[in-house]
Amino acid sequence: MANQVNYTLKGLDCANCAAKIEDALHRNGMPDAVVSFATGQLLVAPDQLAQAEAVIRKIEPGITIVPAAGAAAQAAPAPHGEEHDAAGEPGWRRVAEMVPAAAVVLAGWLYHEALHAWPWVEWPLFLSAYLLVGRGVVLAALRNIGRGQLFDENFLMTIATLGAFAIHELPEAVAVMLFYAVGEYYQDKAVAGSRRSIRALVAVRPDRANLRKGGEVVPVAPEVVAVGDEIIVRPGERIPLDGEVIEGSTYIDTSALTGESMPRAASVGDTVLAGTVNTRGLIAVRVTRPFGDSSIARVLQLVEQAAARKAPTERAITSFARWYTPAVVGLAALIALVPPLVLSDATFAEWLRRALVLLVISCPCALVVSVPLSYFGGIGAASRVGILVKGGNYLDALARLDTVVWDKTGTLTEGRFQVVTVETGASRERDEVLRLAAHAEAHTSHPIAASILEAYGRPVDLGAVTDYEEIAGHGVRARVDGVFVLAGNERLLAREGVALPDRSPAAGGTHAGTVVHVAVDGAWAGRILIADQPKPASADAVRQLRALGVRRQVMLTGDAHHVAEAIAQRLALDGVRADLLPEDKVTAVEEIDRERRAAGRAGALAFVGDGINDAPVLTRADVGVAMGGLGSDAAIEAADVVIMDDNPARLAVGVSLARRTKRIVAQNIAFALIVKILFMVMGTAGMADLWEAVFADVGVSLLAVLNATRVLRTRLPKLEAA
Repeated sequence: MANQVNYTLKGLDCANCAAKIEDALHRNGMPDAVVSFATGQLLVAPDQLAQAEAVIRKIEPGITIVPAAGAAAQAAPAPHGEEHDAAGEPGWRRVAEMVPAAAVVLAGWLYHEALHAWPWVEWPLFLSAYLLVGRGVVLAALRNIGRGQLFDENFLMTIATLGAFAIHELPEAVAVMLFYAVGEYYQDKAVAGSRRSIRALVAVRPDRANLRKGGEVVPVAPEVVAVGDEIIVRPGERIPLDGEVIEGSTYIDTSALTGESMPRAASVGDTVLAGTVNTRGLIAVRVTRPFGDSSIARVLQLVEQAAARKAPTERAITSFARWYTPAVVGLAALIALVPPLVLSDATFAEWLRRALVLLVISCPCALVVSVPLSYFGGIGAASRVGILVKGGNYLDALARLDTVVWDKTGTLTEGRFQVVTVETGASRERDEVLRLAAHAEAHTSHPIAASILEAYGRPVDLGAVTDYEEIAGHGVRARVDGVFVLAGNERLLAREGVALPDRSPAAGGTHAGTVVHVAVDGAWAGRILIADQPKPASADAVRQLRALGVRRQVMLTGDAHHVAEAIAQRLALDGVRADLLPEDKVTAVEEIDRERRAAGRAGALAFVGDGINDAPVLTRADVGVAMGGLGSDAAIEAADVVIMDDNPARLAVGVSLARRTKRIVAQNIAFALIVKILFMVMGTAGMADLWEAVFADVGVSLLAVLNATRVLRTRLPKLEAA
């Protein structure tokens, strides 16, 4: 899936067409191809594009493939032979056709007997109105029959209306096609509104960059700007590429990416991300990533490809529609033919009418359209508050969340360590221990190293550092001014055979913190106590998830047990596992998962980490959630959900949104099936006519689509920065 590209399907007007195309692509050697009606896009490998075009041309000649300009950017519906405006809304031509047809239906209802007496007026009048609003449906049905493709909504409407003509119910025939056209019109408007809401995401895609070269500033496309180039961003402009501020200072509105309401200060040396907005001062930025690898480009790619990971409910509805429509057509044929043959008082016209009612009400559009639209709406709504969900299946998993396993550093805690105390051996001074530790840690980007460098407070002579080696889960070793220095935890010193002195209170006996031991030429020289504090939002995140029914929350960390226990108690967590190496975290998550399953809990387990060192654990969990992972390639690749800032409380927002999406999907399925089954029974029993059937079918489809769009209008809380 990583090598697949999104293309817009121009002319994709119905969910059933999308399902047929996807099924045909799978049967023609493209099992990973995905067609999304919600976005109007095709996800396929570029080397399979020509083959995909041939398959689509055979199935739906009116649909063409064009390059996509972002998630749903060009995904406006464009039904075969119908007009839509530039925004994707159904055009006024369709309204102009429906108005005279409605007048004919009204005349047929008011002057029914008079028109019956004048067949030379009645037939031309109703046939003209029928072709005016229904010719597209009839032609589509004939084309599909010619290709051996029956049992779609065009076939159902055509058979039902021609049957009505056959039994001389001309007003009913035109009314069925008219109301079907009205329903399709408003359904297209609702779907266009949903796609417009989704396209709001793409509004953050910058369309130009002010490139500075040779003292001149030239506007260019972001795609042509190279790493190392300098760009100018004026107040009010959107930052086009990821980079580092080299001149000026300002405040950056990051809400488009992170959902964070408060602007962030940015000055020389700070990193800024593409898609955010410069709100105040003029800044110059040195580009650090090409546009294709920028934060906003990866966000758009994630949203585009989210349709590729369909929820089980979506797949079930697609499979259901494949056998449901043929089964209903077969049942309608039996209802039309069997009773007149076996019942003495049954007439063929009456039972044919009942069969036609069944055909009209049986169209599965309400389910096939509303279910994928609900899931994509949930993904779009989540992205607006800084939560990227990679597919409907992960929304389902979030809705079933039962256990959360948290990483500690940078996830629940600030990740900004501060040196609290420095304890030295008898022959060492405090400043010397700090100097040696700072030089040894100078080549690592770990937050603990940053805190030691900050406490040292002076420039580090990198030329004095040789033979540097970082040992994962232990610490570092290096030569500093010719002496061999170790800086790390107790495991590192035990591995190197360095004896430790007795523990003192300053080293962590009464203070919760991380201890960095320093050894010089094989002898212990001192230890540095570094403290990390929980984020202000961490306690709220734990509390909100518990209120949502998450039964167990556990923290994993490589820190000492007494440090981890103190943090866990402050946050009211259910458990903690400490002194873990990176590879131990996978084992710990598997043990927690086994305990959960042994207790009979069938929900999902999420691991929440920073997405850099925790990639194996993110992959192992039912839902891997990367915190603050927007700038991390590892987070984007390994996680199923990416929270684009450092606020752990957004996980509770994501769970709430996922559950709302699931409720809307369940409502649509239940509502559509109940109404359709009820009218099928009523129609078969002769208690419903074609008018009622078409009202029920159109009404169910429209209400289901409108209900699906509610998830896009979900009011979610504005969270403060973590």
